[in-house]
Amino acid sequence: MFRALRSVGLFLVALAVFGQANAADWQEGTHYKKLDTPVRTDTDSGIEVAEVFWYGCPHCYNFKPLAESWEAKAPDDVNYVRIPAALGRSWVPHAQAFYALEAMNSLDKVHDALFEALAGQRRPLNDGESLANFVADHGVDREEFLNNFNSFGVNARMQQAQSKIRGARITGTPTMLVNGKYTVSASMAGSLEATLAVVDYLVEKERSAAK
Repeated sequence: MFRALRSVGLFLVALAVFGQANAADWQEGTHYKKLDTPVRTDTDSGIEVAEVFWYGCPHCYNFKPLAESWEAKAPDDVNYVRIPAALGRSWVPHAQAFYALEAMNSLDKVHDALFEALAGQRRPLNDGESLANFVADHGVDREEFLNNFNSFGVNARMQQAQSKIRGARITGTPTMLVNGKYTVSASMAGSLEATLAVVDYLVEKERSAAK
């Protein structure tokens, strides 16, 4: 058992060294894309790192703990935001649910559960009524949720978010959007873990450019 643990330890050290060695090798057009026209960020100060996701995406489900760990350790000048994508018709209700819950200050109650239900269990929560029943089981007022789900405010937030996603030419999830200028995905970076390594590189790039 000790030998196995030692092997794992050596592997992790080697992986860390490998990551450091390749940090300077991230190439525009290969490991990340630079947008021809930057998209707006939600704040004028700091560096925005946006996670574009879908609750039903298994890759987003696997990326979630990695992204949350990265967010928890992010520097003070990083503004971490989540943007629910509606790249297909079936995705729209889930993005609406995100913004409805956000408007109710109830997102923390159900965010993890929605991921588990949609990506983990593949439950058919594909309309306002079924989603309302689901969030009600997690302590969210059903009628208030539906009122927000169908509200002008949530629709406006949805349109704003999807406009940003279209402007960034994002066609899959999960995708990271750094300061409205760069997009990074696992298919470009090489893995979910490498995605965040590239994000680190781009955050530092933006920080240095602002000096």
